[in-house]
Amino acid sequence: MQGLKRRIVYISLYEAIAIVAASAGLALMTGQSAGHSGVAAVLASGIAILWNLTFNALFERWESRQAVRGRSLRRRIAHAIGFEGGLVAFLVPVFAWWLDVSLWQALVMDLGLVVFFLIYTFVFNWAFDGIFGLPASASGAVQPA
Repeated sequence: MQGLKRRIVYISLYEAIAIVAASAGLALMTGQSAGHSGVAAVLASGIAILWNLTFNALFERWESRQAVRGRSLRRRIAHAIGFEGGLVAFLVPVFAWWLDVSLWQALVMDLGLVVFFLIYTFVFNWAFDGIFGLPASASGAVQPA
């Protein structure tokens, strides 16, 4: 599976699991209701989807120009850190606003989620590639124009 279909399946599965996990984590960290935390998780998911589309397109464009093909442990770690690092920059202000906390408190909460999501992103990507195969950018397959 390649291209847009791959990205839609990837994002849908990833975000469905992420919303459940983030709702529970935010509710535990803030003491607010699961419903209120769930709204923050859905907002975060929407932002994450847009970031995911952007980041993965840029990552795969960079990856396709690399001499070494495949997704090594090092490349997977770089992917996870790059994605999550960018997401922190977008989500901290959203969490501060919605959860009515300071930017510092939002950053601390988000860093708690980042630890979980770094591991989750790494494992999810590895499992996704194992089930659906590598994208053309990593396998050396000819990509459609």
